[in-house]
Amino acid sequence: QVQVVESGGGLVQAGGSLRLSCVASGRTVLNYGMAWFRQAPGKGREFVASIHWSGGNTDYADSVKGRFTIARDNAKNTVYLQMNSLKPEDTAVYYCAAQPYGLGSRDYYAYNYRGQGTQVTVSS
Repeated sequence: QVQVVESGGGLVQAGGSLRLSCVASGRTVLNYGMAWFRQAPGKGREFVASIHWSGGNTDYADSVKGRFTIARDNAKNTVYLQMNSLKPEDTAVYYCAAQPYGLGSRDYYAYNYRGQGTQVTVSS
């Protein structure tokens, strides 16, 4: 069984930066496609970014492209989401998800393992 735990959320001013971390325990993330999703108050969950299990391909939502970067450190079983130039509309609970040999799907339910989320709040 794999457990996925996010961290790194918090309160930041608009224009600032945060780095979220996602640790998958129980098994190495070497062969897992990973993704970040978010859900703002009163809205549905949306795709943010994903990385292919090989680490070769990444994908981003248009709303975060050029501002967010997803990367993985297999030695630490960790995936990161570096978020720069944050905007108030980025305020949401951010969820990490993992899928064995995942290709980086934008579908939340394509991932077998999902975390409980970490809150990101961007003040104007």
